[in-house]
Amino acid sequence: MIIDSLKNAAKYTSLHPLFAQAFDYIHQNDIATMADGTTTIAEGLKVIVNTAQGKKAETSLAKFECHDQNIDIQICVRGKETIAWIPREKCSIPNGEYNPEKDVRFFHDKPDMFFDLTDAQFVIFFPEDVHAPMIGEGEIKKIVIKVKI
Repeated sequence: MIIDSLKNAAKYTSLHPLFAQAFDYIHQNDIATMADGTTTIAEGLKVIVNTAQGKKAETSLAKFECHDQNIDIQICVRGKETIAWIPREKCSIPNGEYNPEKDVRFFHDKPDMFFDLTDAQFVIFFPEDVHAPMIGEGEIKKIVIKVKI
């Protein structure tokens, strides 16, 4: 997991061949006015814009998730988002089977930590990062970039 501000995004473009294109897309668009929805910007690169009310921790943790085939770059555009996290290696209580169509698996384990993102901050979740996003109060606008591994 990596947590940083968008102004430092260039430091991470060498970590995956599609990261430069993902961050270029973010820098070339006015993320504050992007409409909710899903856009494919390249082969293996999808952008999801979502504006919603923050959830209680218990609600978000009911879908404590990780992915096998994608890396998530999650950007907080507006609001304050709290995210729960634990390394997958510490998870031992599965919550259902892996869904290959949605590339998601869930766990019932308790998080090791919670952290906050605010405007123009991002987190990169790799397959080993189990996370529960959108915890908070009030409206949260975020962008999730799905990067195919």
